[in-house]
Amino acid sequence: MTDASAPAARRPGEQVLAALGLGAPALDPADASARTFPGGGRWRTEIPSCEGPEALAVVLKEASRLDVPIHRISQGSGVWMLTDAEITEMVDATNERDIELCLFTGPRGTWDIGGSVRSDSRGAGLRARGHDAVAGCVEDAVRATELGVKCLLVADEGVLWTLHRARQAGIIPADTTLKVSALIGPVNPASYAVYERLGADSVNVPSDLTLDHLTEIRRVSGAPMDMYIEAPDDLGGYVRMYEVAELIRRGAPLYLKFGLSKAPGIYPWGTHLRDVTLDTARERVRRGRLALDLLARHGADGDMAPLGSRLPGTLHRFPVEAPAPRTSAPLNDENDKD
Repeated sequence: MTDASAPAARRPGEQVLAALGLGAPALDPADASARTFPGGGRWRTEIPSCEGPEALAVVLKEASRLDVPIHRISQGSGVWMLTDAEITEMVDATNERDIELCLFTGPRGTWDIGGSVRSDSRGAGLRARGHDAVAGCVEDAVRATELGVKCLLVADEGVLWTLHRARQAGIIPADTTLKVSALIGPVNPASYAVYERLGADSVNVPSDLTLDHLTEIRRVSGAPMDMYIEAPDDLGGYVRMYEVAELIRRGAPLYLKFGLSKAPGIYPWGTHLRDVTLDTARERVRRGRLALDLLARHGADGDMAPLGSRLPGTLHRFPVEAPAPRTSAPLNDENDKD
Protein backbone atom coordinates (compact mmCIF):
# COMPACT_ATOMS: atom_id res chain seq x y z
CA MET A 1 0.00 0.00 0.00
CA THR A 2 1.11 3.57 -0.67
CA ASP A 3 1.68 5.72 2.43
CA ALA A 4 -0.62 8.74 2.15
CA SER A 5 1.91 10.84 4.08
CA ALA A 6 4.78 9.97 1.73
CA PRO A 7 6.09 12.67 -0.62
CA ALA A 8 4.93 12.60 -4.23
CA ALA A 9 7.11 10.53 -6.52
CA ARG A 10 9.80 12.44 -8.35
CA ARG A 11 12.24 11.69 -11.11
CA PRO A 12 15.99 11.62 -10.33
CA GLY A 13 17.44 15.12 -10.08
CA GLU A 14 14.33 16.81 -11.42
CA GLN A 15 14.16 19.75 -8.98
CA VAL A 16 17.78 20.74 -9.53
CA LEU A 17 17.58 20.35 -13.29
CA ALA A 18 14.35 22.34 -13.46
CA ALA A 19 15.98 25.16 -11.46
CA LEU A 20 18.80 25.22 -14.01
CA GLY A 21 16.40 25.33 -16.95
CA LEU A 22 17.08 21.71 -17.85
CA GLY A 23 13.80 20.16 -16.74
CA ALA A 24 12.42 17.17 -18.62
CA PRO A 25 8.99 17.13 -20.27
CA ALA A 26 6.12 15.92 -18.08
CA LEU A 27 5.48 12.20 -18.10
CA ASP A 28 2.77 11.06 -20.49
CA PRO A 29 0.00 9.20 -18.60
CA ALA A 30 -0.68 7.21 -21.78
CA ASP A 31 2.71 5.50 -21.38
CA ALA A 32 1.84 4.01 -18.01
CA SER A 33 0.71 0.44 -17.49
CA ALA A 34 -2.72 0.20 -15.92
CA ARG A 35 -2.12 -3.43 -14.93
CA THR A 36 -1.38 -4.86 -11.48
CA PHE A 37 -0.77 -8.20 -9.84
CA PRO A 38 -3.89 -9.94 -8.53
CA GLY A 39 -4.60 -8.75 -5.01
CA GLY A 40 -2.93 -5.43 -5.75
CA GLY A 41 0.60 -4.20 -6.19
CA ARG A 42 2.62 -3.33 -9.26
CA TRP A 43 5.97 -4.92 -8.49
CA ARG A 44 7.53 -7.92 -6.83
CA THR A 45 11.16 -8.86 -6.18
CA GLU A 46 13.30 -11.80 -7.24
CA ILE A 47 16.78 -12.96 -6.26
CA PRO A 48 18.13 -15.12 -9.12
CA SER A 49 20.99 -17.62 -9.35
CA CYS A 50 20.47 -19.12 -5.90
CA GLU A 51 22.14 -22.45 -6.61
CA GLY A 52 21.47 -24.65 -3.59
CA PRO A 53 20.54 -24.78 0.09
CA GLU A 54 23.73 -23.09 1.28
CA ALA A 55 23.35 -20.17 -1.15
CA LEU A 56 19.68 -19.93 -0.20
CA ALA A 57 20.60 -19.67 3.49
CA VAL A 58 23.01 -16.84 2.65
CA VAL A 59 20.31 -15.01 0.67
CA LEU A 60 17.73 -15.35 3.44
CA LYS A 61 20.19 -14.21 6.13
CA GLU A 62 21.33 -11.20 4.10
CA ALA A 63 17.77 -10.27 3.16
CA SER A 64 16.85 -10.24 6.84
CA ARG A 65 19.92 -8.15 7.73
CA LEU A 66 19.31 -5.57 4.99
CA ASP A 67 15.50 -5.70 5.16
CA VAL A 68 15.08 -6.71 1.53
CA PRO A 69 11.59 -8.11 0.81
CA ILE A 70 11.63 -11.19 -1.43
CA HIS A 71 8.72 -12.65 -3.39
CA ARG A 72 10.64 -15.21 -5.46
CA ILE A 73 14.00 -16.96 -5.40
CA SER A 74 15.18 -18.69 -8.57
CA GLN A 75 17.92 -21.12 -9.48
CA GLY A 76 19.71 -21.47 -12.81
CA SER A 77 21.69 -24.72 -12.89
CA GLY A 78 18.65 -26.97 -13.04
CA VAL A 79 16.56 -29.45 -11.11
CA TRP A 80 18.84 -32.30 -12.10
CA MET A 81 21.82 -30.60 -10.42
CA LEU A 82 20.18 -30.95 -6.99
CA THR A 83 19.50 -34.03 -4.87
CA ASP A 84 16.03 -34.72 -3.52
CA ALA A 85 17.27 -33.76 -0.05
CA GLU A 86 18.64 -30.44 -1.33
CA ILE A 87 15.40 -29.59 -3.13
CA THR A 88 13.36 -30.50 -0.06
CA GLU A 89 15.57 -28.31 2.14
CA MET A 90 15.09 -25.38 -0.25
CA VAL A 91 11.33 -25.93 -0.43
CA ASP A 92 11.03 -26.03 3.36
CA ALA A 93 13.12 -22.89 3.84
CA THR A 94 11.18 -20.85 1.28
CA ASN A 95 7.79 -22.16 2.43
CA GLU A 96 8.63 -21.11 5.97
CA ARG A 97 9.04 -17.53 4.72
CA ASP A 98 6.24 -17.66 2.12
CA ILE A 99 8.67 -17.13 -0.78
CA GLU A 100 8.15 -18.76 -4.17
CA LEU A 101 10.99 -21.10 -5.20
CA CYS A 102 11.65 -21.46 -8.94
CA LEU A 103 13.93 -24.19 -10.34
CA PHE A 104 15.16 -24.53 -13.93
CA THR A 105 14.02 -27.58 -15.91
CA GLY A 106 15.93 -30.05 -17.92
CA PRO A 107 18.68 -30.39 -20.48
CA ARG A 108 19.56 -27.30 -22.54
CA GLY A 109 21.25 -26.83 -25.87
CA THR A 110 24.17 -24.99 -24.31
CA TRP A 111 25.16 -28.05 -22.30
CA ASP A 112 24.53 -30.95 -24.68
CA ILE A 113 26.57 -32.23 -27.62
CA GLY A 114 25.06 -29.92 -30.24
CA GLY A 115 27.71 -27.86 -31.99
CA SER A 116 25.56 -25.06 -33.38
CA VAL A 117 25.25 -23.31 -30.04
CA ARG A 118 29.04 -22.92 -30.04
CA SER A 119 29.03 -21.32 -33.48
CA ASP A 120 29.11 -17.56 -34.00
CA SER A 121 25.33 -17.53 -34.51
CA ARG A 122 24.72 -19.47 -31.23
CA GLY A 123 22.32 -21.78 -33.06
CA ALA A 124 19.24 -22.75 -31.09
CA GLY A 125 20.62 -21.43 -27.80
CA LEU A 126 19.18 -22.98 -24.66
CA ARG A 127 16.28 -24.71 -26.39
CA ALA A 128 15.68 -28.42 -25.85
CA ARG A 129 17.21 -30.36 -28.73
CA GLY A 130 15.16 -33.38 -29.74
CA HIS A 131 12.57 -35.54 -28.03
CA ASP A 132 14.93 -36.73 -25.28
CA ALA A 133 15.71 -33.19 -24.13
CA VAL A 134 12.00 -32.38 -23.89
CA ALA A 135 11.53 -35.63 -21.96
CA GLY A 136 14.30 -34.60 -19.55
CA CYS A 137 12.57 -31.28 -18.90
CA VAL A 138 9.29 -33.06 -18.22
CA GLU A 139 11.04 -35.52 -15.91
CA ASP A 140 12.53 -32.60 -13.97
CA ALA A 141 9.17 -30.85 -13.76
CA VAL A 142 7.37 -33.88 -12.37
CA ARG A 143 10.15 -34.62 -9.88
CA ALA A 144 10.38 -31.01 -8.68
CA THR A 145 6.65 -30.54 -8.22
CA GLU A 146 6.35 -33.85 -6.37
CA LEU A 147 8.97 -32.46 -3.96
CA GLY A 148 6.92 -29.29 -3.45
CA VAL A 149 8.43 -26.84 -5.96
CA LYS A 150 5.71 -24.49 -7.25
CA CYS A 151 7.51 -22.58 -10.00
CA LEU A 152 9.40 -23.97 -13.00
CA LEU A 153 11.79 -22.05 -15.25
CA VAL A 154 11.80 -23.02 -18.93
CA ALA A 155 13.94 -22.08 -21.94
CA ASP A 156 12.00 -23.65 -24.80
CA GLU A 157 8.60 -22.86 -26.31
CA GLY A 158 7.75 -26.52 -26.81
CA VAL A 159 8.64 -27.37 -23.21
CA LEU A 160 6.49 -24.43 -22.05
CA TRP A 161 3.46 -25.63 -24.02
CA THR A 162 4.02 -29.23 -22.92
CA LEU A 163 4.19 -28.28 -19.23
CA HIS A 164 1.14 -26.04 -19.59
CA ARG A 165 -0.77 -29.00 -21.06
CA ALA A 166 0.51 -31.20 -18.23
CA ARG A 167 -0.76 -28.60 -15.76
CA GLN A 168 -4.15 -28.53 -17.46
CA ALA A 169 -4.31 -32.33 -17.38
CA GLY A 170 -3.48 -32.51 -13.67
CA ILE A 171 -0.12 -34.23 -14.24
CA ILE A 172 1.57 -31.41 -12.35
CA PRO A 173 -0.35 -29.23 -9.86
CA ALA A 174 -2.72 -26.68 -11.35
CA ASP A 175 -1.16 -23.84 -9.32
CA THR A 176 2.34 -24.50 -10.69
CA THR A 177 3.67 -21.32 -12.30
CA LEU A 178 5.78 -21.38 -15.45
CA LYS A 179 8.49 -18.76 -15.97
CA VAL A 180 10.25 -18.05 -19.28
CA SER A 181 14.05 -17.71 -19.16
CA ALA A 182 15.80 -14.44 -19.97
CA LEU A 183 17.87 -16.34 -22.53
CA ILE A 184 14.88 -16.77 -24.85
CA GLY A 185 12.99 -13.69 -23.71
CA PRO A 186 10.74 -12.01 -26.32
CA VAL A 187 11.65 -8.58 -27.66
CA ASN A 188 8.35 -7.42 -29.17
CA PRO A 189 4.69 -7.36 -28.09
CA ALA A 190 3.56 -10.00 -30.61
CA SER A 191 6.02 -12.63 -29.37
CA TYR A 192 5.37 -11.69 -25.73
CA ALA A 193 1.66 -12.37 -26.26
CA VAL A 194 2.49 -15.76 -27.82
CA TYR A 195 4.46 -16.80 -24.72
CA GLU A 196 1.50 -15.84 -22.55
CA ARG A 197 -0.80 -17.97 -24.68
CA LEU A 198 1.63 -20.92 -24.56
CA GLY A 199 1.29 -20.98 -20.76
CA ALA A 200 3.82 -18.50 -19.38
CA ASP A 201 2.90 -16.99 -16.01
CA SER A 202 5.84 -14.60 -16.06
CA VAL A 203 8.20 -13.73 -18.90
CA ASN A 204 11.81 -12.57 -18.67
CA VAL A 205 12.56 -9.82 -21.15
CA PRO A 206 16.07 -8.69 -22.10
CA SER A 207 17.33 -5.79 -20.02
CA ASP A 208 18.10 -3.71 -23.10
CA LEU A 209 14.44 -3.17 -24.01
CA THR A 210 13.55 0.52 -24.10
CA LEU A 211 10.83 2.08 -21.99
CA ASP A 212 8.68 2.41 -25.10
CA HIS A 213 9.10 -1.32 -25.72
CA LEU A 214 7.67 -2.04 -22.26
CA THR A 215 4.67 0.19 -22.96
CA GLU A 216 4.09 -1.60 -26.27
CA ILE A 217 4.13 -4.99 -24.52
CA ARG A 218 1.73 -3.83 -21.82
CA ARG A 219 -0.80 -2.74 -24.43
CA VAL A 220 -1.25 -6.35 -25.56
CA SER A 221 -0.44 -8.59 -22.55
CA GLY A 222 -1.00 -8.69 -18.81
CA ALA A 223 1.43 -11.53 -18.11
CA PRO A 224 3.87 -10.46 -15.37
CA MET A 225 7.23 -9.32 -16.69
CA ASP A 226 10.62 -10.25 -15.21
CA MET A 227 13.53 -7.87 -15.78
CA TYR A 228 17.10 -7.84 -14.53
CA ILE A 229 17.67 -4.42 -12.96
CA GLU A 230 21.33 -5.40 -13.16
CA ALA A 231 22.02 -8.05 -15.76
CA PRO A 232 24.78 -10.68 -15.69
CA ASP A 233 27.56 -10.08 -18.20
CA ASP A 234 26.37 -12.87 -20.49
CA LEU A 235 23.06 -10.99 -20.77
CA GLY A 236 24.73 -7.67 -21.46
CA GLY A 237 25.78 -6.46 -18.01
CA TYR A 238 23.24 -3.61 -18.10
CA VAL A 239 22.63 -1.63 -14.90
CA ARG A 240 19.28 0.20 -14.82
CA MET A 241 18.88 1.10 -11.15
CA TYR A 242 18.05 4.76 -11.76
CA GLU A 243 15.23 3.66 -14.07
CA VAL A 244 13.49 1.36 -11.62
CA ALA A 245 10.54 3.68 -10.93
CA GLU A 246 9.94 4.24 -14.62
CA LEU A 247 10.37 0.53 -15.39
CA ILE A 248 7.58 -0.16 -12.89
CA ARG A 249 5.40 2.64 -14.27
CA ARG A 250 5.72 1.29 -17.80
CA GLY A 251 6.06 -2.46 -17.20
CA ALA A 252 3.82 -3.34 -14.22
CA PRO A 253 3.14 -6.00 -13.13
CA LEU A 254 6.91 -6.37 -12.94
CA TYR A 255 9.38 -8.59 -11.08
CA LEU A 256 12.53 -6.63 -10.18
CA LYS A 257 15.39 -9.11 -10.60
CA PHE A 258 18.56 -8.26 -8.76
CA GLY A 259 21.32 -9.76 -10.84
CA LEU A 260 25.03 -9.07 -10.81
CA SER A 261 27.41 -7.86 -13.50
CA LYS A 262 31.19 -8.38 -13.47
CA ALA A 263 30.76 -11.76 -11.78
CA PRO A 264 32.05 -15.20 -12.86
CA GLY A 265 29.57 -17.63 -14.35
CA ILE A 266 28.41 -20.33 -11.92
CA TYR A 267 26.24 -22.58 -14.14
CA PRO A 268 26.21 -25.55 -13.78
CA TRP A 269 26.92 -25.09 -10.10
CA GLY A 270 28.93 -27.42 -7.90
CA THR A 271 30.94 -27.25 -4.70
CA HIS A 272 34.05 -26.35 -6.74
CA LEU A 273 32.32 -22.96 -7.19
CA ARG A 274 31.19 -22.65 -3.58
CA ASP A 275 32.98 -19.45 -2.56
CA VAL A 276 32.02 -17.39 -5.59
CA THR A 277 28.45 -18.72 -5.45
CA LEU A 278 27.98 -17.62 -1.84
CA ASP A 279 29.73 -14.28 -2.36
CA THR A 280 27.62 -13.41 -5.40
CA ALA A 281 24.43 -14.56 -3.67
CA ARG A 282 25.16 -12.16 -0.82
CA GLU A 283 25.94 -9.30 -3.19
CA ARG A 284 22.73 -9.78 -5.21
CA VAL A 285 20.76 -9.06 -2.05
CA ARG A 286 22.82 -5.94 -1.42
CA ARG A 287 22.16 -4.78 -4.99
CA GLY A 288 18.47 -5.24 -4.23
CA ARG A 289 18.81 -2.99 -1.19
CA LEU A 290 20.47 -0.31 -3.33
CA ALA A 291 17.65 -0.40 -5.90
CA LEU A 292 14.97 -0.27 -3.20
CA ASP A 293 16.75 2.65 -1.53
CA LEU A 294 16.65 4.54 -4.84
CA LEU A 295 12.92 3.90 -5.12
CA ALA A 296 12.40 5.16 -1.58
CA ARG A 297 14.46 8.33 -2.13
CA HIS A 298 12.35 9.12 -5.17
CA GLY A 299 9.10 8.50 -3.30
CA ALA A 300 8.27 5.64 -5.68
CA ASP A 301 8.49 2.64 -3.36
CA GLY A 302 4.75 2.23 -2.85
CA ASP A 303 2.56 -0.31 -4.61
CA MET A 304 4.73 -3.35 -3.82
CA ALA A 305 2.65 -6.51 -4.08
CA PRO A 306 1.97 -8.21 -0.73
CA LEU A 307 4.71 -10.58 0.40
CA GLY A 308 3.66 -14.17 -0.16
CA SER A 309 1.73 -13.37 -3.34
CA ARG A 310 2.82 -15.48 -6.30
CA LEU A 311 0.00 -16.17 -8.78
CA PRO A 312 -0.24 -14.16 -12.02
CA GLY A 313 -3.99 -13.61 -12.29
CA THR A 314 -6.18 -14.48 -15.27
CA LEU A 315 -4.17 -14.77 -18.49
CA HIS A 316 -4.97 -15.57 -22.11
CA ARG A 317 -4.11 -19.10 -23.33
CA PHE A 318 -4.28 -21.05 -26.53
CA PRO A 319 -6.98 -23.74 -26.25
CA VAL A 320 -5.67 -27.11 -25.10
CA GLU A 321 -7.10 -29.94 -27.16
CA ALA A 322 -7.31 -33.50 -25.94
CA PRO A 323 -4.61 -35.68 -27.53
CA ALA A 324 -5.80 -37.72 -30.49
CA PRO A 325 -6.42 -41.38 -29.61
CA ARG A 326 -3.65 -43.71 -30.71
CA THR A 327 -4.50 -46.60 -32.99
CA SER A 328 -2.71 -49.85 -33.48
CA ALA A 329 -4.13 -50.34 -36.98
CA PRO A 330 -1.41 -50.45 -39.68
CA LEU A 331 -1.41 -47.66 -42.22
CA ASN A 332 -1.80 -50.13 -45.09
CA ASP A 333 -4.73 -52.02 -43.59
CA GLU A 334 -6.15 -54.12 -46.40
CA ASN A 335 -9.66 -53.15 -45.33
CA ASP A 336 -8.92 -49.50 -46.22
CA LYS A 337 -9.82 -49.13 -49.88
CA ASP A 338 -9.61 -46.11 -52.12
